[in-house]
Amino acid sequence: MKDQVRLLSVKDLRVHFSQKKSGGLGKPLLIKVVNGVSFEVFQGETLGLVGESGCGKTTLGRAIMRLGNPSVTGTIEFDGREISGMGNRAFRSIRKQMQMIFQDPFGSLNPRLTVGQMLGEVLSVHGIAKGEKARTRIDELLNLVGLNREYYNRYPHEFSGGQRQRLGIARALAVNPKFIICDEPVSALDVSIQSQIINLLADLQRDLGLTYLFIAHDLSVVEHISDRVAVMYLGKIVEVASSKELYENPKHPYTKALLSAIPNPEPGMKKERILLHGDMPGPMNIPPGCSFHPRCPVALPECSSREPVFRELRDNPGHCVSCILYE
Repeated sequence: MKDQVRLLSVKDLRVHFSQKKSGGLGKPLLIKVVNGVSFEVFQGETLGLVGESGCGKTTLGRAIMRLGNPSVTGTIEFDGREISGMGNRAFRSIRKQMQMIFQDPFGSLNPRLTVGQMLGEVLSVHGIAKGEKARTRIDELLNLVGLNREYYNRYPHEFSGGQRQRLGIARALAVNPKFIICDEPVSALDVSIQSQIINLLADLQRDLGLTYLFIAHDLSVVEHISDRVAVMYLGKIVEVASSKELYENPKHPYTKALLSAIPNPEPGMKKERILLHGDMPGPMNIPPGCSFHPRCPVALPECSSREPVFRELRDNPGHCVSCILYE
């Protein structure tokens, strides 16, 4: 990746929430949802981000987009500019270049606005187009995502789930962004529709030169769209590698367990399943040392007291892992 242009760089990002104890007595609880995450996304690529529900994937994406109001520390650089400490007015110009596609294709759309009003509002707020020019641009956007221009006066409830997600994609594309965070964009859709949306995103990336951070928990989906994959567990990234390398040669015990759960498409072919004991701890009760050690099938005694270093493997450039076994 040395010859590629780095579009997004995240360094030691931490997202913490404070929650009052029941009764309001004592110090508030500190919830460490994202706990020291660093990664890079290169221009034109798709970086897949996978992990169990509750590991902090969505919170990480929303923190990059500066949505919500958590306590965020660390550094976020986009297209050579640090945006983590940027004021709201200055960040507005950056927001046009960074967009997000949300998981719920119905809840993310305003039910009171027609398609034309929804997309027209985006174009107007960002000073892109109004009036007849806006209508022409909206027709282009609908065609781009595979929807009929006659849908202009329809409301979100008149569409299927797949069509609503296409509208969400059109809204993200309205401002001509460079970078899009896809937050589980197909998890709420039927399997047959999932492939259509994945293919649409791939076609748009090729035609428009887009860069994606693709968040998902379904590893089979991530494999088909991602150039590289980052695996997240309990607020931290534990492994990063090219998609081919990660699926063929996983290193971290957690990654191996996740991949073993993918159904084998070959009839009659049995696959050895790695079973993890217990549930993932909550962000209010992160274990000491390696946070995965209570569930790890190959944990060593020192794993409970020493936090592993996230580092690149000597014999495999670009493949990074956070595990004592590889130190």
